[in-house]
Amino acid sequence: MQDSPAISNPRVIITRELADSNQSRMCELFDAVPNHTDTPFSRDDLIAAIADCDVLVPTVTDRIDAEMIENAPDRLRLIASFGAGVDHIDLAAARAKKIMVTNTPGVFTEDTADMTMALILSAPRRLSEGEKLIRTGQWEGWKPSGMLGHCIGGKKLGIIGMGRIGQAVARRASGFGLSIFYHNRRQLPPAVEESLRANFVADIDELIRECDIISLHCPHTAETHEMINAERISKMKASAYLINTARGDLVDENALIEALQNEKIGGAGLDVYQNEPDIDPRFMALKNTVLLPHMGSATFEGREASGERVITNIRVWADGHRPPDQVLDGWA
Repeated sequence: MQDSPAISNPRVIITRELADSNQSRMCELFDAVPNHTDTPFSRDDLIAAIADCDVLVPTVTDRIDAEMIENAPDRLRLIASFGAGVDHIDLAAARAKKIMVTNTPGVFTEDTADMTMALILSAPRRLSEGEKLIRTGQWEGWKPSGMLGHCIGGKKLGIIGMGRIGQAVARRASGFGLSIFYHNRRQLPPAVEESLRANFVADIDELIRECDIISLHCPHTAETHEMINAERISKMKASAYLINTARGDLVDENALIEALQNEKIGGAGLDVYQNEPDIDPRFMALKNTVLLPHMGSATFEGREASGERVITNIRVWADGHRPPDQVLDGWA
């Protein structure tokens, strides 16, 4: 995309409450409208915002579909999304409308990898279940057969999606004595594999069959939608664990719940769900599952850094230049 004319004082609508420092800076630099109540925008709210701004700053929970984009006025020129994921935005419609889309990639890599590692430890060792035992006053003291789980060292970790976060998880997991196997659209260069001590598995089903822990780190696309389905879950070991800190729609939750209820797999550690925040109530009764409220990226440092990236993208765009985190390629 060639540089475009500069825009003085663009009107920027922010759909959720960001860090105070981010919002203050946006108000200094732009004609910014923060969401101080942090009430999620309804579809009608989003349509009204799109009609009244040069730049929309949505988050991953704001669904910007093709119809909304197609009906957007010509005034809307940039969707500066807060977060790395862009599956909530119809990118094809944005491209057709010549609306630029930016995101904030890489900011939450280490935070999400930390949370993934926490779930890799928590689910097999039953940490959540043990904590509830204490809080409910049901613990009767130590005993040789009490709260038995599975050790981590020596187990095989299968990572599906070896981008920034997948690689960060691999670095952490190798320190706990896990053997690292991964499936990715493209095999990593040998030097990277060696540094991560990671082994490429071309067949995703083979990875699922052979590994003790499966961790998902893919974007949600038409190809990855419910990629972990009943057939693939049936291939997992009876003692295996599924970890998901990526996107809820990667997993067929009905199939997963059925497997967990019938102890066909060892357990799961989940930070994301289909239909958030309306989590399937059947999850609540499962003892073999650690449930977190989509908090993998929830650090003060990460959220503020993401807001700063949004500001940078808007400033560069408003100055008439290509933003550093432009998502779409092939602009004329």
